[in-house]
Amino acid sequence: MGLPAELRPVELLPGLIHYPGYLDGPARCRLAADLAARLADAPPYRPRMPRTGRPFSVTMSNCGALGWVSDRSGYRYQAHHPETGKPWPAIPDLALRAWDDLSGYPALPEACLVNLYDADARMGLHQDRDEAALDAPVLSLSLGASALFRYGGPNRSNPTRSVRLHAGDALIMGGAARLIHHGIDRILPPAPDLLDSAEPGPGFLPQDGRCNLTLRRVTRPGDAPTA
Repeated sequence: MGLPAELRPVELLPGLIHYPGYLDGPARCRLAADLAARLADAPPYRPRMPRTGRPFSVTMSNCGALGWVSDRSGYRYQAHHPETGKPWPAIPDLALRAWDDLSGYPALPEACLVNLYDADARMGLHQDRDEAALDAPVLSLSLGASALFRYGGPNRSNPTRSVRLHAGDALIMGGAARLIHHGIDRILPPAPDLLDSAEPGPGFLPQDGRCNLTLRRVTRPGDAPTA
């Protein structure tokens, strides 16, 4: 894909880089169509918290050799859908191109977590630390409604800030920011004066819903993926 000349990354923290508008309108439409086909094969499901079994407010699925899952047994990566038992579908080409453009990592991602938010869904502060390849960044791509993304530091008690993520935005979390706490405070409705011009969300999302793709390298290069 290559980075457009007008694209201006914003460093939110060392290692936390925001790329507003990385995906233009046609690219967002292509990615949404590719993703819809994959979700038909790997339908979204509602994960549950370890031990308590409390359901997440988001539904999710995965693409790639490995998928991140959560249930009473804990957090883990596995090679198959927890409900259908089928292997995860391939990561969309546009998401792989984004990884090539932005990650700076010499190996491909193995997991693309797909989080689907309705207007009331949230994601509490957490770290992405279930991967062996912690030297690889995490890449986020946004589709659909805008969201308020909160980020802090490696300790939950560190001060936090927030930034709005819009459809087409990319976010890299690597280096010194690889293990920061982060989450989604809320999904933002369109401003009243922009309702008529608001971009329709992907067809697999509810009204005013958001889709977030999170690409991750799970194993260290040279190690075989585990089931």
